[in-house]
Amino acid sequence: MMMMTITAANEGNAPIPANEPALVCREAQVTQPFHYWRGASGQRYLHTVFPLVDCPLMPKVNYILVQCDRDGTRRPLDIGQTVSNADSLNLAHLRRRAASLGANEIHIHFLSETVRERASAEADLSARQLGRTAPPRSFAPANDEPEAVCA
Repeated sequence: MMMMTITAANEGNAPIPANEPALVCREAQVTQPFHYWRGASGQRYLHTVFPLVDCPLMPKVNYILVQCDRDGTRRPLDIGQTVSNADSLNLAHLRRRAASLGANEIHIHFLSETVRERASAEADLSARQLGRTAPPRSFAPANDEPEAVCA
């Protein structure tokens, strides 16, 4: 899958926002909110926003656990990726972790398909949003993506 990279012009050296609402579609039948979060690289990552209690089953994805205040201000509390092949276990982990941190929204980035893409997105977002400098976890479940075989 082609990675969705969205760049923004920085005319006049105006500060680039760390996060922003995303207007993806103006059609009335599209009610799911979206939000962009920016990584340390400057890349914007499109996330689908779910209230904590309405979050559906989750495949392997990147997530941001968010506290959204009444005035609409969003603050990231944790950034990571789901790792289980069982969608229900991923959802249970997300809800438990979100509740323990006081998050009321779960922002899901569905566009990273491989272990490497998810690890890269997690590291990039964590560095900008949470100030983390540690490399991403090297854990990769077996059979998640094909390995190159040398002959």
